[in-house]
Amino acid sequence: MEIDWDALREHAREAMQKAYAPYSKFPVGAAALTTSGQIVTGCNVENASYGLGLCAECSLVSALTMQQAGKLVAFTCCDKNGNVLMPCGRCRQLLFEHSAPELVLDTISGLKTIAEVLPDAFGPNDLNI
Repeated sequence: MEIDWDALREHAREAMQKAYAPYSKFPVGAAALTTSGQIVTGCNVENASYGLGLCAECSLVSALTMQQAGKLVAFTCCDKNGNVLMPCGRCRQLLFEHSAPELVLDTISGLKTIAEVLPDAFGPNDLNI
């Protein structure tokens, strides 16, 4: 599947414009291409009770699930200036759970697979269910 990284980054920037970040003043947008060919997006949604805020990756995975869009193939995330952001460890785990086998992430050090940014990941197969 051909990945148009410039278009994907633009979707992330558009999503970032919808972020609700009155406390941190750090809006984040995320966009991903899925196995079904759809692009899903997400943005962070903060809360006055800081720990209850949702990150852009959570928002994106919720959209992925609601749209039944398949698995993640390519992912990018940006800050308020449109700069690429690296997902935190929690978000890498969330992305791993919903990824196609070779999900590619746009990172500050270049394109990397999910296995490179989350080696030896724990997932559903480890639960023997």
